[in-house]
Amino acid sequence: MNKKGWPKPQESFHRFDSFHFGNGQELEGLKLRYLTAGTGRTDGSGQIANAVLLLHTTTGSSDLWFRESLSQELFQPGQPLDADQYLLIAPDLIGFGGSSKPSDGLRASFPNYRYIDQVNVVHRLLAEALNVTHLKLVIGISMGGMLTWMWAGMYPDFMDAAVPISCQPGPMSGRNWIQRRISIEAIRNDPEWNNGNYETNPSRYVFTAPSSALFTRSVVRLQEQAPTREEADALYERLVDNARKGDANDRLYQLESSMDYDPTPYADSIQAPILAINFEDDELNPPELGVTEPVMESLENSRSALIPRGPESVGHLTGQIGKTWKPELEMFLETVGLESK
Repeated sequence: MNKKGWPKPQESFHRFDSFHFGNGQELEGLKLRYLTAGTGRTDGSGQIANAVLLLHTTTGSSDLWFRESLSQELFQPGQPLDADQYLLIAPDLIGFGGSSKPSDGLRASFPNYRYIDQVNVVHRLLAEALNVTHLKLVIGISMGGMLTWMWAGMYPDFMDAAVPISCQPGPMSGRNWIQRRISIEAIRNDPEWNNGNYETNPSRYVFTAPSSALFTRSVVRLQEQAPTREEADALYERLVDNARKGDANDRLYQLESSMDYDPTPYADSIQAPILAINFEDDELNPPELGVTEPVMESLENSRSALIPRGPESVGHLTGQIGKTWKPELEMFLETVGLESK
């Protein structure tokens, strides 16, 4: 039975006395916001045995997972990640949502976090705040997918399975990095940025912010949205206005955190079955680059799923539409024995 707006997640916060980053920096009182839904079930040793970790995108937060396009397709009764069967855990990563970030006050003095720090801080969160020492599944979209690849290699015995979505298991490069670099340089070269120590949010960089939409959205959907020059101008203005709502340092740190992403050194350590889901019209992670297949061939009980373009495809953002890839997830979970009972 479909229950619209369900499950309703519970919001919590965890503060670490101190967190050490991979570059040697340290932050006292690092805060992570996280959402949970469902009920944890313990095993004979008293440990949570049914936890699923949900990792969000570079433009979102944990709230992403509880939008209707995902939660109604995945977490409802009888769905593949039924909240009656699993404890769902969705953290806001460092620099995002309600977790610690530069705009909280440190500005450019905030530690320069990287993806390896995101993995390690959530690993600590699970153990310290939630009594979780093993996961049934790690699943992530875009940035969350890249982190899923790193999770599988950095903590290979911590999960039963992993599903990276809308990403590739190779180093940050090509179109993916260039579109990030454009945004990074626009912020750093904004005359109002003041090396990150501004009192008022810089106003110039936002005019280049819509360029990321050109790389992440389906060209077909963009044309449908803006079939005339006037409508294209209006869409551009909306994208600029949306960029104005964010903080420049927060966005800069988010983008730069990906610069050394490269899960290939960890590939030989992966033990959990992997389902890598990508999309034919994802121009940010174009399948013709052939990055995913060589890695998948080296992994046991794993496979890659490429979702064909269709009337509901929206490019890189298709990963946020659960019904487009839910059948692949259901088949995979059944194969590895994790389907909802």
